[in-house]
Amino acid sequence: MTRRMRKSVFAVFILAAFAALLAATVPINYESREEIFEIPHGTWAQRMSGNNVSILPSTVYLALGVRNILVLKNLDEVPQIFGPTLIMPGQSFKLPFDLASDYQFECTAHASGQMTVIVDPEPTPGWQRLRWRIKNLLRM
Repeated sequence: MTRRMRKSVFAVFILAAFAALLAATVPINYESREEIFEIPHGTWAQRMSGNNVSILPSTVYLALGVRNILVLKNLDEVPQIFGPTLIMPGQSFKLPFDLASDYQFECTAHASGQMTVIVDPEPTPGWQRLRWRIKNLLRM
């Protein structure tokens, strides 16, 4: 390996270490702690006509202190059920989470009838925040 190549590798290593340090320490900021999903108009009619409509993810990922409020907006013309809640047409339903865990809900907006909400612990500064950022990058 030439001297120039060693310097380049070292420079890349230093930049990667600096980026990791920033990712581990810089606060995670969002304008809102809400993660909003909409059930579009016509969803029920499409499903009843035999179309496999996939409008919501089967798994939603949230994190305490970052995005820990699930919001479902029913823009369809029929009521939708999410867990024990009936969401009427035009209504929204907000569900805040205060405990990191995996949650299973019945959901009529899904073809499977199920929705999983995974709530991660608050990504505190350091390795936990770095792991959280990497995990979210890989989900995209």
